[in-house]
Amino acid sequence: MTDARIKRTQTLTAAAKAKSQAKTKDAEQAIRRLIKRGEPITFQAVQREAGVSHAFLYNHPDLRGRIERLRAQARPIPAPAPPANEENTLVLALTSQITRLKKQHRDEVQALRDALEQAHGENLDLRRELARRGLPGQVQAS
Repeated sequence: MTDARIKRTQTLTAAAKAKSQAKTKDAEQAIRRLIKRGEPITFQAVQREAGVSHAFLYNHPDLRGRIERLRAQARPIPAPAPPANEENTLVLALTSQITRLKKQHRDEVQALRDALEQAHGENLDLRRELARRGLPGQVQAS
């Protein structure tokens, strides 16, 4: 390698390192701002706030670990499900039945609309054939 090429390589390496350090600093500041505002810490939130890519955050082990820890801390522990009683079970069963009946109704209505559309098409074809033959009761169809 020539001296000029080695110098260019060193310059590019130093620039890349400085850019990475600046992005890291931006991401850390973004995390602090999100915490201060009380917003949830997620990869997407940090990405938006810091103006860095998802790939940068995921490929940076320290930032990734910190974001994952903060995200896990912010998640509330789900409340235990209330004990099932007959009333809840009945409500769930009826809701499920209503949902199923609504879907069945929508499907039947759609089938009827499709059949009606086909009948209209056949009717129009027959009226056009009558008009072409010049038979009585013809309707001029366009």
